[in-house]
Amino acid sequence: MRRSDREITDLDEILEVMKKCDVCRIAMQGEEYPYVIPLNFGMTADGGQVILYFHGAETGMKYELLAKNNKVCFEMDCGHMLITDMEKGNCTMCYESVIGYGVVEEVPDEQKMAALDILMEHYPVPAGFHYNEAVVPRTRVLKLTVESMTGKRREKK
Repeated sequence: MRRSDREITDLDEILEVMKKCDVCRIAMQGEEYPYVIPLNFGMTADGGQVILYFHGAETGMKYELLAKNNKVCFEMDCGHMLITDMEKGNCTMCYESVIGYGVVEEVPDEQKMAALDILMEHYPVPAGFHYNEAVVPRTRVLKLTVESMTGKRREKK
C-alpha cells in the first residue's frame, strides 16, 4: 500500500468499516475486459475467516464468468466527504475502504435460507419484515471466502 499512514491493519477495524458499507463490488475476469458488479451483501467473521454472501437471479454474466474463474477481487467503501481548501485551491475526499481477494462458490440449496438471513442482517429492515420464501428456489446465493484484504482510511484533519 502506497499510503501506509492510511492503512487499517486491525481486523476488527476493517470489519467495522465493512459493516458501514451497503454495497460490495466484485471484479471478475471477463472475456476481453474485467467485469465489475455492485452487489448487496452480508458477512460473517469467525476466527479471522471472513465470508461474504450475495444473492441474485438464476442466470447472468457473473455466473458465466465465475464458472470459468471463481477467483475475484472485491471492494467496498463508505464515509465519503469532500474537503476543500479554498485558499490553496485543493480538495480531497475522506473515505473508508476495504479491498480484498477471495474465491466464490455457490451456496447449496439446503444452506440458502441461512445465507439469506445473514445477508438480511446487514441492512436495517423494519421490525417484523420477512422476505418471501417462495422466491428462494429461484434465487442463487453465492459466498466469497476472503483470502486476503486491506483497509484504508482518509480522515478529516
